[in-house]
Amino acid sequence: MPGSVTLKSPINALKGVGTKRAEQFHKLGVDTVYSLLRYYPRRYINYTEYLPIAQTVIGENNVVRARVYQKSPESRIRKGLSLYKVFVTDDETEMVITIFNSKYMYEALKLGQEYVFYGKVTGNLFKREMNAPSFVPYTEQMKMMPIYSLTEGLSNKMIASAVETGFRLTDDAVFDPIPADITENYGLCHLNFALHNIHFPENQNALETARKRLVFEELLTLQLGMLLLKKRNREESGVSIKEYDWSGFEALLPFSLTGAQKRVIADCVEDFHCTVPMNRLVQGDVGSGKTMVAAALGYLMAKNGYQTAVMAPTEILSEQHYRTFCRTFENTGIRVCLLTGSLTKSVKEKETAKIAAGEYDVIIGTHALIQDSVQFDRLGLVVTDEQHRFGVAQRSKLAAKGENPHLLVMSATPIPRTLGLIIYGDLDISVIDELPAGRQKIDTMAITGKKRERALHFIRGQLDRGLQGYIVCPLIAEEGESELKSVTGYAAALEKGPLRGCRIEILHGKMKAKEKDAVMERFKQGKTQLLVSTTVIEVGVDVPNAVIMMIENAERYGLSQLHQLRGRVGRGSEKSYCILISDNTGEDNRKRLKTLCETSDGFRIAEEDLKLRGPGDFFGARQHGLPDLKIADMAADMEILKQTQQLAKRILEKDVGLRLPENKGLRRLVSLLFAHGDGQFFH
Repeated sequence: MPGSVTLKSPINALKGVGTKRAEQFHKLGVDTVYSLLRYYPRRYINYTEYLPIAQTVIGENNVVRARVYQKSPESRIRKGLSLYKVFVTDDETEMVITIFNSKYMYEALKLGQEYVFYGKVTGNLFKREMNAPSFVPYTEQMKMMPIYSLTEGLSNKMIASAVETGFRLTDDAVFDPIPADITENYGLCHLNFALHNIHFPENQNALETARKRLVFEELLTLQLGMLLLKKRNREESGVSIKEYDWSGFEALLPFSLTGAQKRVIADCVEDFHCTVPMNRLVQGDVGSGKTMVAAALGYLMAKNGYQTAVMAPTEILSEQHYRTFCRTFENTGIRVCLLTGSLTKSVKEKETAKIAAGEYDVIIGTHALIQDSVQFDRLGLVVTDEQHRFGVAQRSKLAAKGENPHLLVMSATPIPRTLGLIIYGDLDISVIDELPAGRQKIDTMAITGKKRERALHFIRGQLDRGLQGYIVCPLIAEEGESELKSVTGYAAALEKGPLRGCRIEILHGKMKAKEKDAVMERFKQGKTQLLVSTTVIEVGVDVPNAVIMMIENAERYGLSQLHQLRGRVGRGSEKSYCILISDNTGEDNRKRLKTLCETSDGFRIAEEDLKLRGPGDFFGARQHGLPDLKIADMAADMEILKQTQQLAKRILEKDVGLRLPENKGLRRLVSLLFAHGDGQFFH
């Protein structure tokens, strides 16, 4: 059997993994023995470090070693719900273990035997309880238990068992992809040791050694991939610009561009002079005027006979850009079109034919632009807006529709500069650090639910003056006994209560595109006074008459996201307000919301966000456009991030395509990490 299973074997080659279980593993992205060994635990229960019952912290998870001394018979609370109580002691203090609906777990706990329990401790100074804990029989060789992210049908025990089997059958086959001189110079353990100890750590030191090695490998792979992307984007462009004068663009505008906008446009025009394509990220705070930078470059492209493609993450934002570009280029002869998923098949076919024939100069759309059916005549510039919503592969796919066109990436999500240079390692960076004249300062206040009625009374006063507002809730509909506010429930309560008689509508991501568009259109026209919405309005919604942004359960959002939402108001001549409601009075949350009340500097907010919440919350799920990272933490591992960035540059200076025999493992890792992109680093 050992000889018949390799790292490349499908997951169902392992004993105990049949066809159905293999399908469940596939949902976790695990399809081979190798990907199983690379499926790292998300945390651990350290059964080696337990507390006396009397020293456990009430309200938190604790590990306790105790002996079962009494078991109460089953008691039926109501139909379908059985309750079992088991009494344990550490010979100093007693504790009650409560088990719900699990006779198996109840019977597994034997009278007189010692166990190590893990779970949340409740009770008081005199009485401790633990509900439905994890537990293992106590032995002299207690270990740390890996806890994995699960999917329906797969238990933690099943995954751990499969991993153990995988190790047993393929132990000698685990090849270390990092060259020996690198592991030696940076004090890294062998991959074999790292994989064993990331799943089943011998002790805390072994776990830290394993994690350091795997984080280093992952970040080195990321840096190599990003640098290879940058190098690939430095191939000669097929776009030839002869006319560089964009002064005619300014004459089209009813306002003056800011100094920062002009500087960024000049950066881009300078890139156009080069033989390699521009590859530039423009970061600008909410309302800083990034769209006008894109329009200026689109104007220049059209003057040179080239098309510009502008890709935005939502139909709402695409349509907004479309209106802005149409208004800006009115009577100039520059032809603009909109391509989104909600267009009928016949309209889409008609428009794509015109795009391919060169009848449009600026093509604005959603992901619809990267479909194979969309071809361009002479694509000179690709613009992706709100880059954190798109992956590296998506912008590459759009760029591949031209002959190495210029690329402009725009983001209103401020990223701390050091982190930005690493995350967008394949891009040059420009920052618009100035807001257009006339942008209003938004008064921001953080309150608890006790002042909600007063806030709603204030909102009513603004609506009665003919102004508009938004209220953001985290849920679409009410969920059980959740304390979180929902869009549907909130809107219904407002219509019956404090905002009776006001024109209120709801907006959320599960609505059909046509419904969302209709709601937004009514709001823009002033037919709706108040929009109760999820964060679907976070990006790009521009209604100058909206002056109130109230956010419920503000503790649920990152500071950068709250800042984005706040940026939906303050766009007209009237004074604007942002009200953050949170009943979380913890020190961390108070500090976070205070930052938002004190500053409107997106970059300072981003720095604070990163410090307080860490990158997982800062970027959100897949919000940074990078390949999935399994173990590295962009903030906590900043030192390793810097080391691997320098090392990746040195490796590629000596071996441009990772073709040397000692780098074949690194080459393989890069291909795997960027496997969901077009993966064409290596020709």
